[in-house]
Amino acid sequence: MADDSPVASLSDVIVRYPGRAPLGPLTLSIQPGEIVALVGASGAGKSTALRLLAGLEAPSEGVATTAPAGRTAFVFQSPTLMPWADARANVALPLELAGAPKDQALDRAAVALAAVGLGERLSARPLQLSGGMAMRVSIARALVTEPDLLLLDEPFAALDSITRRHLIEDLHRLWAARERPPAVVFVTHDVEEAVYLAGRTIVLDAVSGQVAMARPAPGDLPRPANWRAAPDYRDAVEALAAALAHAMPDRVA
Repeated sequence: MADDSPVASLSDVIVRYPGRAPLGPLTLSIQPGEIVALVGASGAGKSTALRLLAGLEAPSEGVATTAPAGRTAFVFQSPTLMPWADARANVALPLELAGAPKDQALDRAAVALAAVGLGERLSARPLQLSGGMAMRVSIARALVTEPDLLLLDEPFAALDSITRRHLIEDLHRLWAARERPPAVVFVTHDVEEAVYLAGRTIVLDAVSGQVAMARPAPGDLPRPANWRAAPDYRDAVEALAAALAHAMPDRVA
């Protein structure tokens, strides 16, 4: 894959569902190593866009170009871990499914869990983990395959604000530590989370699912310490909130 070629893209994609207006046309290009946030009202098509980029859903019209087979990882809203298996076995699963020997897969899983701060919880089962820990296991499972594209569908929505902040910092750290950082597409309803996490935010129109606005975030990734208190951050949050409000359907006061 050439460095300037998109990891995945949607070109004039339209998705039709019974009983509702179609979503799109949507055009979106994800470049290698960038972090993109998708924001929009419920029903704007954010999760649909992720499924299209992952190849889990086909468009009704247009072209969805995905990463090569086995090069995309997906983190869902809930950790979706196997309850009968320990943390290391859960993380090793995609490697084993790809044909890696079990011992090698378990060794790599242990390294991935240590990277997310769970090196002492390898034998813990999901019911023995907090919500934040379970999500760390899910992130480790996604990153252990060293994907080109990492898709995250509101993975922190059910967590408290402090845990969310820690996980975002961890995600930046893990992303930056890779020799070739994966492209990341992150769905969120939280404009502060979007500005802090992503280098670019896509606002989807609430009714059509089309791109209403694309906004770059100021500064470099990962963020410096105390960046949430910086004027550039606060200004970017307010600008994104205004853009999101403009893309929302009219409401009667």
